[in-house]
Amino acid sequence: MNFSELAKSRYSVRSFSEQPVEDDKLNIILEAGQVAPTACNNQPQKIYVLKSDEAIEKLKAVNKFVFGAKTVLLIAADRNQEWKNPLTDKYRTGEIDCSIVCTHMMMQAWELGVGSCWVGYYDPDLVAKQFNLPENEQIIAILPLGYPSDESKPARGHFFVKPLKDTVKYL
Repeated sequence: MNFSELAKSRYSVRSFSEQPVEDDKLNIILEAGQVAPTACNNQPQKIYVLKSDEAIEKLKAVNKFVFGAKTVLLIAADRNQEWKNPLTDKYRTGEIDCSIVCTHMMMQAWELGVGSCWVGYYDPDLVAKQFNLPENEQIIAILPLGYPSDESKPARGHFFVKPLKDTVKYL
């Protein structure tokens, strides 16, 4: 399918089957994040792959939004590696860069038939502490991955999009 079809068909999967994501597909997904554009190509992303029952249970102890996934990615920004705008201290790109990386991985996953759900409802400090992450790393997203269950469907309202005239302004 072309990119437009891929983007329009993808939805946040909140019910995963028991089938694990194969290592070769996981590697393709991770490589999509690896080649994602980042500011000055600093590549500040740190991606933690949770596959063991122990790691998944550790995450579930501090965040309930795993949806039965057998693989979960924690995407963190290394604040020591992010680009910092020299003109202002208000613009740092770690969160932006990791968001681009995460989006690349979500879209690649969908092309492979693997679902995902960008989870943002969590306490980043609590998750970082649970996994003993370095202080310079900030969790940007939790990304459960897996094959959609038979019950999986897009959330109500998923296919509603605002008209372009409401979101785009030509200057």
